Amino acid sequence: MPDAEMNHDETQENWYASPFDDDKLKEECGIFGVVGVADAANFVALGLHALQHRGQEAGGIVSHDPEAGFQSARRFGYVRDNFTSHKVMETLPGPVAIGHVRYSTAGSKGQTAIRDVQPFFGEFSMGGAAIAHNGNITNADALRRELVERGSIFQSSSDSECIIHLMARSMGRNIPDRMEEALRKVEGAFSVVAMTRTKIIGVRDPLGVRPLVLGKIGDGWALSSETCALDIIGAEFIREIEPGEMVVITDKGVQSHFPFRPQKSRFCIFEHVYFSRPDSILGGRSVYETRENIGRELAKEAPVDADLVCPVPDSGTPAAIGYALQSGIPYAMGIIRNQYMGRTFIEPTEQIRNMGVRLKLNVNRALIKGKRVILVDDSVVRGTTSRKIKEMILDAGAAEVHFRIASPPTAWPCFYGVDTPQREKLLAATMSEEEMRDHLGVNSLKFITLDGLYRAVGQAKRDNDSPQYCDACFSGEYPVAPSDQITKGFELKAAE
Repeated sequence: MPDAEMNHDETQENWYASPFDDDKLKEECGIFGVVGVADAANFVALGLHALQHRGQEAGGIVSHDPEAGFQSARRFGYVRDNFTSHKVMETLPGPVAIGHVRYSTAGSKGQTAIRDVQPFFGEFSMGGAAIAHNGNITNADALRRELVERGSIFQSSSDSECIIHLMARSMGRNIPDRMEEALRKVEGAFSVVAMTRTKIIGVRDPLGVRPLVLGKIGDGWALSSETCALDIIGAEFIREIEPGEMVVITDKGVQSHFPFRPQKSRFCIFEHVYFSRPDSILGGRSVYETRENIGRELAKEAPVDADLVCPVPDSGTPAAIGYALQSGIPYAMGIIRNQYMGRTFIEPTEQIRNMGVRLKLNVNRALIKGKRVILVDDSVVRGTTSRKIKEMILDAGAAEVHFRIASPPTAWPCFYGVDTPQREKLLAATMSEEEMRDHLGVNSLKFITLDGLYRAVGQAKRDNDSPQYCDACFSGEYPVAPSDQITKGFELKAAE
């Protein structure tokens, strides 16, 4: 299959990362597919642009045209910089295409090889197929060893490539059958969009950890990680793909079946808190409204006398609005985000690096001076950015600084498609809430409780015997045992 990126340098530094981004959980990946429309790759590029928040490291598109066959383009960096020129897009003709934006949750770290950029492609006896995967395969190491011993030759370091090799070894009669057989051997979390010459295929793992939705555009169909990407191409949101469901879609319609053993859904609750765009719909609920509800619950659980409620932009904004509405304390933009930080600081000097968070955020001094300020953020991971923001607020003359966090303490790593630091690097894994308050040097620090978070997403409380969501990063209760990590020595939470 021709690939427009074959002459690209083999590796690329993570130039897009700002100097303090290691203090946020990294979004997983975004996937998008279209069938039954002319120039499908153009729609995929637009969809990936809307999903850019889910992965800024690299992106790729595969299309198929009856005359040109399968075509592929893979690039490092943002969609807007790579998939908007006619020179690239005219190499991706045809009525069917899929795409992927990537942040490396598995595979190479610190630098990325072009061979790790999805979608992955395989040529089978019944024709070619490409696959894009959002999530993380928790038994990928074991699968890779087994496949290599049987003669498979891997081209990438990505866990997702295991699916292609498992499909190649399947005796299924067609691509959907082979994918079904391959995914039965996979553990962990996966939402998959795949394509053949005439169809796209969407699959969610039986727990439904990662999102996937179905849309209708004209006479064609679309699959997407989030509804916001359907909006950008003018597609109608039809429904979510159900946990454990496989849909096979041609220009003639949608066929659905459930090939896996039914299990209770454990959708990632952090999608509501941070990962998904606020203009998306999850489980029939507006993400923005859910985040505002989180802020309201946080105000009920952790009130404090103050003069202003300020978000840590941009992810803390809806929760800060909810906190202000519930508490009656005025909402204010006390911190202003520089929207244009990016390539200017690809290789900043040491002096600029030491400026840290000030490159991206600046305090509205006239507003803050002399005020008791409540800062609302979505999470605390390592705490490095929180300390810098606190220092900026105090330098601007604030009388008091109170942190309110719109998620419970992040004390456990995620193994289902989120790049999380090792447990010992998570602040909440080594410190109590009071110790964290002292470490950050703020007047008070409070996190929403796990029950409060469940109430905000529409549950009365968390069912401790059978949780309604995957909340392992807060609770340490993993719905799928991370077998590769356990083999490497990771210790699960002791039974209470």
